[in-house]
Amino acid sequence: MPSNTTPLKILAVESDPTICLRLEHILAGQSDMVLTACAPSCREAQKRIADYSFQVLLVDLNLPDGFGLELICQAAALTPAVDIMVLANSNEDPHIVSAIESGAMGYVLKRDLEKNLVAAIRLLKAGGSPVSPAVAKSVLRALRSYTTQTLATERQPLESNPLSERETEILQLLAKGMSFNEIGDILTISPHTVTAHIKKIYRKLQVHSRGEAVYEAVQMGILP
Repeated sequence: MPSNTTPLKILAVESDPTICLRLEHILAGQSDMVLTACAPSCREAQKRIADYSFQVLLVDLNLPDGFGLELICQAAALTPAVDIMVLANSNEDPHIVSAIESGAMGYVLKRDLEKNLVAAIRLLKAGGSPVSPAVAKSVLRALRSYTTQTLATERQPLESNPLSERETEILQLLAKGMSFNEIGDILTISPHTVTAHIKKIYRKLQVHSRGEAVYEAVQMGILP
């Protein structure tokens, strides 16, 4: 896909040299994205994450010196504007749901990299979540369990309106059903910036979805 904008910088965290070569080969043919590095370990990845010189993070969960979930949590906390996707071995990986709960927005199967990687990254940057139906069901079950547990216990108190003026503005547009691209057009900001704001909104309101954010904002009086 041709692009007149600066290519997306992608950092991969993968210990298998063969997978790294496949990633390099796939992304070398794209004008709108570029693989800046393929870190083989948690330690090397942590240095790259601290530099914050990328917009997309691809993470293998099984690394020789640690667990990919820790990297996902670190990246989500330090670089909330970065979109994170898991490099998964199979749909049945028991840690995929935990990775998504920790901050990943989707995953791509290693066996299908040539077929799905580029489309998955583009969907991710457009505000979507590239997740298979099987894993989506697991995520919904986990979210339902989390919501039930939350309602059964006292929630951490929130400020009357913890959102900034821009975040409140974006939430109002979200409540009207507008897409990330439409919000970006209205506010004259990039969809990437919109995504970063929405992640902050979810974190501040202690929610995990658009519907939950709107509901919580109405209960708090942020939205009418």
